[in-house]
Amino acid sequence: MAYAFPFDYAQARKEFVHAADSAGARLRTFPLPGHRGPDGGELRVDTAYLGPAAPATLLVTVSGTHGIEGFCGSACQTRILLGEGVARTAAAQGTGVLLIHALNPYGFAHLRRVNEDNIDLNRNFVDHDRPPHNDPYDLVHSALTPQDGDAFRADGVAAGLARLRDRLGPQTLQEAVTRGQYRHPDGLFYGGRGPCWSQRVFRTIIADQIDGSGAAHIGYIDLHTGLGERGLGEPIFRGGRDAGAYERARRWYGDALTASEKGTSSSTPIVGNTATAVADGLGRDRRLTAVTLEFGTRPGPEVLLALCADNWLHLHREPADAARSELKTLIREAFSPADDEEWRTRVFRRTREVLAQALAGLASDASDAADTADRA
Repeated sequence: MAYAFPFDYAQARKEFVHAADSAGARLRTFPLPGHRGPDGGELRVDTAYLGPAAPATLLVTVSGTHGIEGFCGSACQTRILLGEGVARTAAAQGTGVLLIHALNPYGFAHLRRVNEDNIDLNRNFVDHDRPPHNDPYDLVHSALTPQDGDAFRADGVAAGLARLRDRLGPQTLQEAVTRGQYRHPDGLFYGGRGPCWSQRVFRTIIADQIDGSGAAHIGYIDLHTGLGERGLGEPIFRGGRDAGAYERARRWYGDALTASEKGTSSSTPIVGNTATAVADGLGRDRRLTAVTLEFGTRPGPEVLLALCADNWLHLHREPADAARSELKTLIREAFSPADDEEWRTRVFRRTREVLAQALAGLASDASDAADTADRA
C-alpha cells in the first residue's frame, strides 16, 4: 500500500477538512490575516474534534508547529480521521480527540520552519518582558547567517559549521543553536519579541477546547520531524507539572520515552514550547501528559545547513521568488522526505502505535480515578 503525503499546504488542508467532515468531526477555523500562500490562497489553522461533549479524558495532536514539518503531521492526522480506529477507540472509553492542524500555516505554505515574522513558534511561549535569551547563540550567529546576497554558498557555510563543531563539540553547538534566542530577528530559532499570531490562536484553542473541554486528563502529542534516527518516532517528554508526570509518561510510552533535561533525547533542552502553553492554560484540577513525537530525517549537519540556506533565502529574496528557488529542495528533504515510501510507512505505523499507547494510558488513568472515587 502506498502512503502519500500532501504536495503542498493547500492540498493538506483540503484533505484534512474533507476527512474531518467525513468523520463527523466538529470543525473550527482561524484565518491568518494579512498573508497568503504562494498560490494566493488563504492560510488557516483548523481544529477538528471527535468525541463526547464532556469527555472524561482528551487526546490532542498538533501538526505544523514548525510549518514545513506539517507535511508529516497533517498526513498522520488525516489518516486518523479516515479510519485508523483512533476515534472509535477513544469514543468507547469516553475520550475526546482534538486535532489541531497547521498551527503555523504560513511556514507550512511557504516551506519554512518559522512563521511570517521569522519566529520559531516553539520558542515563542515565554515571558517576553524577560526573555530567556541563550547567550551562546551570539557566538554562532554569524556562521549561521552569511551576509553575501548574491548566492548561498553551501560549501563555505558547511565548512564554517564544521569548524564550530570541532571547536565547541556537537552537543554544545546544538544547544547554542537550538535552545531559543531573542536578540537576533534575522537568525535561527528566534523566539520573537512578543506573542505571535499563532501563539494567540493556540491560547484561544487551549482555553476553549482543551481546558474548556472539562477533561480531567489531557494526553498531548506535538508531531515534528528533523531530529534523531531516520523514521524512528521518538517520544520526547514535555510535561506536565505534577510530581508523577514523567513516570506516568514512562508507563505510557515505555523505554522509548526520552527527556531533553535528562540528556537522553535527540533534542537538547528548549524554552517556550507549545506544551508549556498547555500546562500554563490548564486549571489546577487538570492533569497533562505531553510529548513531542519526533521523526528523524537527515543527519543533523544536513538539517542545520538546510535551515541556514532557507534563512539566507528569505533574507535576500522576496517570498514569491524564494518559493520557486531550488534551495527549497534542501529544507523539504530535511523535514519532509516524501519520496521515501519506507520512511512514510514507518511514520504512519509509529504514529498509530504512539496514539494507541496514549489512549491506553488515558483509559488506565480514568479507571484509576474512578476506583479512587468509589473507595472514597
